[in-house]
Amino acid sequence: MEIASAISEATRPAVPAAASLNIVDLSISDIRTSVSTLKQACLDSGFFYVINHGISQGFMDEVFAHSKRLFDLPLEEKMRLLRNDKHRGYTPMFDQTLDPDNQLNGDYKEGYYIGVEVSEDDPRSLKPLCGPNIWPSEVILPGWRQTMERYHREALGVAKEIIRIIARSLDLSGDFFEKPEMMGEPVAILRLLHYEGSVSDPGKGIYGAGAHSDFGFITLLATDDTEGLQICKNKDAQPQVWEYVAPLKGAFIVNLADVLERWSNLIFRSTLHRVVLGGQDRYSIAFFVEPNHDCLVECLPSCKSDTNPPKFPPVKFEEYLLQRYKDTHVDWSTYKD
Repeated sequence: MEIASAISEATRPAVPAAASLNIVDLSISDIRTSVSTLKQACLDSGFFYVINHGISQGFMDEVFAHSKRLFDLPLEEKMRLLRNDKHRGYTPMFDQTLDPDNQLNGDYKEGYYIGVEVSEDDPRSLKPLCGPNIWPSEVILPGWRQTMERYHREALGVAKEIIRIIARSLDLSGDFFEKPEMMGEPVAILRLLHYEGSVSDPGKGIYGAGAHSDFGFITLLATDDTEGLQICKNKDAQPQVWEYVAPLKGAFIVNLADVLERWSNLIFRSTLHRVVLGGQDRYSIAFFVEPNHDCLVECLPSCKSDTNPPKFPPVKFEEYLLQRYKDTHVDWSTYKD
């Protein structure tokens, strides 16, 4: 294992190794191969790469360029786009604290939430996490909204392909999760992320993003070429063993989240991960795919038996997600521009 060279041999800590992750190729026509590869990845680590997903590298580069333009705006301008109670808009540094027991401050990152666009006169806007997005001025960032709306559509299409393979890997029909009451109108959230060029110090509780598992079904992550993401394949192990996930050009890094862990009765586990920074700016784009607001998340029929009863009580997804947001985000309700 590599060792940090600046410290004496006796005291220097081990440098996390690179994780070995399976690669799921969406261009393969043999669904059995895809199901087998994905299922093994879910059982091994809950993280895997997805390649040949259909979103061009040229468009990905355009999305990253637009993301950088947003974060390059003066803070005063970004704060005019501050996150609202629907979780749309800008999130400044330290807005989120993902591991409060072990973090000195909040996460050293800023972000921007974009959800499914729902107009204020749409009955769905009465739901806690439904409504219009907050968009930067077209004068300040021309073409920004159109680019993000297109990316949201295309990423959701990729996610649905992956979810069909996950369903088959759980011995369900490929369209199982597409039922209207489950993921007919999924909560699909795009979040742009920028980690400023600070240096993390886990020993002092300083992280780009604290250790956490994601809240929903799956997450599709696109990253630049700056390393930082670490995973812990066994979150119950003591001590925890962390491994870097290397960026892979043109690929999504996909991870399982907490709702899938509950649905699968711990057959598939959500995976603990964090971001540890080394002094370089880092940009990533997370796409969180989650059930309907009203979906009742309870053990799947293929994941329980007389000898393996459900390990979690049923929960309404909306209530679950709102509580997770409340636990990890700053309350901006009293903020004055």
